[in-house]
Amino acid sequence: MNDSHIVSSYDRDLEAVQALIMKMGGLVEESILNAAQCLVENDGDLASKVRRGDKAIDGLEERINEEAARMIALRQPMARDLRTVLSVIKISGNLERIGDYSKNIGKRTIALTEMPQIGSTAGSIRRMAHSVEQMLKDALDAYIQRDVEMARDVWARDAEVDQMYTALFREFVTHMMEDPRNISACIHLHFIAKNIERMGDHVTSIAEQVIYLVSGEKPDEDRPKGDRSSLETFGQS
Repeated sequence: MNDSHIVSSYDRDLEAVQALIMKMGGLVEESILNAAQCLVENDGDLASKVRRGDKAIDGLEERINEEAARMIALRQPMARDLRTVLSVIKISGNLERIGDYSKNIGKRTIALTEMPQIGSTAGSIRRMAHSVEQMLKDALDAYIQRDVEMARDVWARDAEVDQMYTALFREFVTHMMEDPRNISACIHLHFIAKNIERMGDHVTSIAEQVIYLVSGEKPDEDRPKGDRSSLETFGQS
């Protein structure tokens, strides 16, 4: 009777912390879309909202980590139960980093409001951001459903994001070569595109956590990556 009560209580705790993960994921999805929208619409107010919204994401990560640590200390989960709790910590960490990248996009968008727009690059960046947002949505669905195939599909789609980034990089170089006055704006846009590419990497890490959670193993093959042979010119953001 007592063991049954303990198991039931643990299940409730696990459901509660996973609900926090989904809440955090929803905020992060919104931040990605808003960051892309503020860039396309040259909307400084929305960019500021994205930056402010990062505090709520950070707060949820802290709360999730506290709950997960409490569960480990009190429940001492073993095997798959322990993997579940650890996955919560790792997924929340990935979500927090994605939120940081959205905040950085908001910061750079505010700077870009004072600069001329560069061709259709903002629209291309928005499409890239939407791809990452959809990947995140699918990764979180895979987590809740414990769906390895959906997680593997997300994992594979990271290569498409890398290819979008490569195409954008080459476009930025072209614009800078055509007119040196485009250099400042293109550097900001490059770092925005790089932030989105890194978001894709963190989403892929979430997908890997789902695969590990369900199967106990990480993917054997290397993560698929697009052509990145020319991407180190600007360095790291």
